[in-house]
Amino acid sequence: MDPVLPTDVGVPRRDPVPLVVPFAILEGEAVRLVPLSQTHVNELTALCEPEIFAHFSSVLRTWEDVQDYVIRALQGSVNGSEQPFAIIERASGAVVGTTRYMDISRYYRTLEIGSTWLGRRVWRSRVNTECKYLLLKHAFETLGVMRVQLKTDSRNARSRAAIERLGASFEGILRNHMLVRGGVVRDSAYYGFIDTEWPGVKARLEGLLARE
Repeated sequence: MDPVLPTDVGVPRRDPVPLVVPFAILEGEAVRLVPLSQTHVNELTALCEPEIFAHFSSVLRTWEDVQDYVIRALQGSVNGSEQPFAIIERASGAVVGTTRYMDISRYYRTLEIGSTWLGRRVWRSRVNTECKYLLLKHAFETLGVMRVQLKTDSRNARSRAAIERLGASFEGILRNHMLVRGGVVRDSAYYGFIDTEWPGVKARLEGLLARE
């Protein structure tokens, strides 16, 4: 075990146990999150509209686009860096979108919630709030993560407002963060939750869901 240095006295500590993110099914009242598979490609393709991907890293238009997107997500699952989900509407049984854990850091015990997109029919419904609640609850209470981050295009006002509504802390803008949609330079706005904040965030989200 590494020695405790004088500079570390009084600093928060966590058990350095490697983070493992196994397959899981997350059950809510309106949605069920199930492991993404190629069986979801057809239904996801039917949801694709250009407006959905206005601030996405790429625009999905065709069955082939979605199939490639799912294959790459599943490759991330195999190497342990991602765990993707299909979002199922419980009332209808229909696939209404997808989301995932990504940038999973095995040794730092952190991860990101991202690559989330939803069919237009469920925009401004409880679906997104409940998805984030289920993912955050599982991350903090079952997986025992230390930090969860979210990021979005800094120009995406709708996405930023939705993240801030969840109670995430704004952590800054990463300038010239990535190239998207054929060479567009994107600045990314970063937000985060940490484990000590989770009880308050959980109460906030449960309050939002109760009103929705």
